[in-house]
Amino acid sequence: MSDIEWNEKTFSKFAYLSDPRISRDGRLVAYVLTKANMNDNRYDNTVVIEELGTGVRRFIENASMPRFSPDGTKLTFIRPNEEKKLAELWLVDLRSMSAKKVLEVKNVRNVEWNDDSRRLLVTGFKRRDDEDFIFEDDVPVWFDNMGFFDGEKTTFWVLDTESEEILEQFEKPRFSSAVWHGDGIVINVPHREGSKLAFFKFYDILLWEDGNEEKLFERVSFEAVDSNGKAILLRGKPEKKKLSEHDFLYLYEDELKPLTERFVYNNGMARLDENGSVYFTMAKEGSVNLYMLDGEELTPIAEGEHWVMGFDVSADGRVVLLKETATRLRELYLWDGDLKQITDYNGPIFARLKTFEPRHFRFKSLDLELDGWYIKPELKEGEKAPVIVFVHGGPKGMYGHYFKYEMQMMASKGYYVVFVNPRGSNGYDEDFALRVLERTGLEDFQDILNGVEKFFELEPTANRERVGITGISYGGFMTNWALTQSDLFKAGISENGISYWLTSYAFSDIGLWFDKEVIGDDPLNNENYRKLSPLFYVENVKAPILLIHSLEDYRCPLDQSVMFYHALRDLGKEAYIAIFRRGAHGHSIRGSPRHRAKRYKLFVEFFERKLKKYEEGFDVEEILKGSE
Repeated sequence: MSDIEWNEKTFSKFAYLSDPRISRDGRLVAYVLTKANMNDNRYDNTVVIEELGTGVRRFIENASMPRFSPDGTKLTFIRPNEEKKLAELWLVDLRSMSAKKVLEVKNVRNVEWNDDSRRLLVTGFKRRDDEDFIFEDDVPVWFDNMGFFDGEKTTFWVLDTESEEILEQFEKPRFSSAVWHGDGIVINVPHREGSKLAFFKFYDILLWEDGNEEKLFERVSFEAVDSNGKAILLRGKPEKKKLSEHDFLYLYEDELKPLTERFVYNNGMARLDENGSVYFTMAKEGSVNLYMLDGEELTPIAEGEHWVMGFDVSADGRVVLLKETATRLRELYLWDGDLKQITDYNGPIFARLKTFEPRHFRFKSLDLELDGWYIKPELKEGEKAPVIVFVHGGPKGMYGHYFKYEMQMMASKGYYVVFVNPRGSNGYDEDFALRVLERTGLEDFQDILNGVEKFFELEPTANRERVGITGISYGGFMTNWALTQSDLFKAGISENGISYWLTSYAFSDIGLWFDKEVIGDDPLNNENYRKLSPLFYVENVKAPILLIHSLEDYRCPLDQSVMFYHALRDLGKEAYIAIFRRGAHGHSIRGSPRHRAKRYKLFVEFFERKLKKYEEGFDVEEILKGSE
């Protein structure tokens, strides 16, 4: 059996698991299995239903979003109808595995069963959809991965699965969400302040029952994420001054009870079981761990050097979860007091594919002690290796113990890979996350440089004369910034990054609140919008740069890379730009299979030519030959 090599198409050999679910009786699990189909240039999704006791599996092809009924006899799933451009909601009887279509609508965002195992709460949205023009009277006009809003309203349907009739239908402003609460529905509605909605910062929380509406909370910074019919689980804070503040969990029955503030770290996914126990993820120093809180007692379910990427809980406290490490993609695990691995889809692939374990180090940077990691390639005696510095997104992103395809690929090709969590990162206390605000590119960039210097102390076989830098989003901004502020880097690949904060504020889907927090208020007059923008320092750039961007990115829109590219070329700098015609901000992992293969090929070959061969130019026709 021959070994598998890392290249631009290796990702297509992996199986990707998502959306894990467990039946209320803990007998069945379901999840979505995704494979990249290179021939047809698409992703094939299959819902897998597995009996935990016997290991028997059943498969539903071309399906996603599995949801078990509380009585465990039924499961719903979503199937796209490409011809009609509609989403079909199907119900399957798990005893006979026969299925029927129960709803056909244009857009579905979530489905949730009522405790009666008969009614469904379906969340979707409606737009004007005029074929000739888009009209908007609210901001923003668009959102990444969602397109133009065109007067979007969130729509809720209560569907009876027996009669296949919609019992209730109502609309709320865009970005509203809801959960069942007994026979009522708790709705999170973005709070309106003056002429616009206070997106993601403040919500009004309503209880809808039998057509009547009661306001439970007004202008709060948390939202309802789950209910057991008695209590409501809320994630966020009673009131945030900054969106970059941490999210914690609260329980509301007759009064509001804080649950996780004392644990310091940022909370992510959260569930509430029938007995009132709370299950939640917490980002901590490069890991994403899963815990159960029962009263005052905190029980670790999955704690260690890994990321928990999704989970669900049965009525008796069994937990199904997806766990990923730096060298292994996520697989399904079951916790019922002990943690057991259930699936091993990628085991045979990794048995033939060499992976590289990152090495952790701590370093001092200005006033802080920070975490860093590096991957060491295989080296011959006396050989020195080039270095690639990766910068995460955010700034409240986090590096650590999860699988990063590009890092493994570049290590396999003989590069050191270095990555750190500078101030502003997730996984530390809230003050740490807020330190980057209105100072983006200043101390956080020094943290990255200091981490690289510490790495050079640890690894004398790293070649200081051949250092590259790359990143996506905030990492793309930092790549642009690094090449204007330091001569250390001899090549850069900037992906979907920022070069001018003022146009980002006015053009990005989140600019009206994110940029005003990260860069500063009063964008039209605040000097930070120029001072912290790489565009105004392009004359300092000495290293070649490849800018990669996607046309449908509304988070960091295309103008950011085009402006930087034009200004660089106008000054005679070595710069190249690759614009993918399709794909939102996350196109690097959600683009079509061939799109991703071409991107990986560009990534590898640019660093090969600039850090190893020191070649002039970048002949894309030659490089992409054979990538179709």
